[in-house]
Amino acid sequence: MCNKKEVNESKIDFLSRKFIQDPFPVYSSLRDNDPVHRFLLPNGAFAWLITRFQDASTLLKDPRLVTNYPIELDVKGELAPHQEIIARNLLSVNTDDHRRLRRLIQKAFTPRMIDNLKGRIEEIACELLDKVQAKEKREINLIEDYAFPLPIIVICEMLGVPLKDQDDFREWSNLIMEGFSNPELSKQTEDAMLSFVNYLKTLISKRRMDLKKDLISDLLRVEDEGDVLSEQELYALVFVLIIAGHETTVNLIGNGILALLEHPKQKEKLLNQPQLIHSTIEEILRYNGPAEVSNARFATEDLVVAGKQIKKGEMVFIALSSANRDSKEFIEPDSFDITREANNHLAFGKGVHFCLGAPLARLEGEIAISALLERLPELKLSTEKDFIEWRPGIIIRGTKEITLTF
Repeated sequence: MCNKKEVNESKIDFLSRKFIQDPFPVYSSLRDNDPVHRFLLPNGAFAWLITRFQDASTLLKDPRLVTNYPIELDVKGELAPHQEIIARNLLSVNTDDHRRLRRLIQKAFTPRMIDNLKGRIEEIACELLDKVQAKEKREINLIEDYAFPLPIIVICEMLGVPLKDQDDFREWSNLIMEGFSNPELSKQTEDAMLSFVNYLKTLISKRRMDLKKDLISDLLRVEDEGDVLSEQELYALVFVLIIAGHETTVNLIGNGILALLEHPKQKEKLLNQPQLIHSTIEEILRYNGPAEVSNARFATEDLVVAGKQIKKGEMVFIALSSANRDSKEFIEPDSFDITREANNHLAFGKGVHFCLGAPLARLEGEIAISALLERLPELKLSTEKDFIEWRPGIIIRGTKEITLTF
């Protein structure tokens, strides 16, 4: 039987503007009073939200929680092509399937390949900033002019995708990510997924007939003891790289610049000591990272977490943003400190599902933020923080736009 406090807190509106603008007071209350919190999803189903660091860290590695409900729990029914991509991508598959996919992908997506991108990422950052500084108006729309195009250009060039299609990717990506937590967008989300699948079918078919020096061609060549990626697995992987990959970096850059502008002493410290960019990125990821909540997991058996029973088949979300503000793990967790040491945050997850693209996101974030502050050190917010609009949903944590003057 829930006590009165828990009943009240179960009515938290995770889609309200107030929560989306600043979820951290609610997370703090949940950590103190109801760390394993049962809540109602917009689609009418119940789920559990894990808010403390220790529980989050443990459950992210717990094999009893799986990310692919239809396959792991034997739910019957045919999956449409766009549903198959969600079900079969690297973020969703588990155990042997996940190890197999990760092994194949790592043969193409290597640390050396990422290191070799550094010079090109620096060029892209400079080209984008040249365009900004050439404008008559001393203003930059941070997301539109810089944070979005930089990673989408990088990923398009990596994959061998024409840059003329980047606007389509942005539209599909926004609808798909927002649709995960807003059932009112289900039709638009499904249409976006179908358009994306059709695009990938055409692109990969062309590349099979004409292999080039790009990541899609490398993935088509990948083989391990006779094992290769299937067509559906290729679609799913490119989907993850484009949607999840660029989303992470867009919001890492946007949230990071916003945090630095809100803490001018920290910004000044970074300008005076540019070598602090590495620890700055880690603190941005902890303080206001690009992934607010993990993708859904499902219990394959009954389990007890912090005194609460989670039953087999129930859905579990890990609140990464909450875990990263837990005072039992971090000193003064609500303070933004770019010199913070032992920053053991969970922004990229943990365990077998630790983000494969984390090194690339970190590299892009370091280059993008360093270049922006070096070129435009006097950046200022053109509006009050409270007027900045954050994107709806609790999976992705990022703003729709941040307008800055220089």
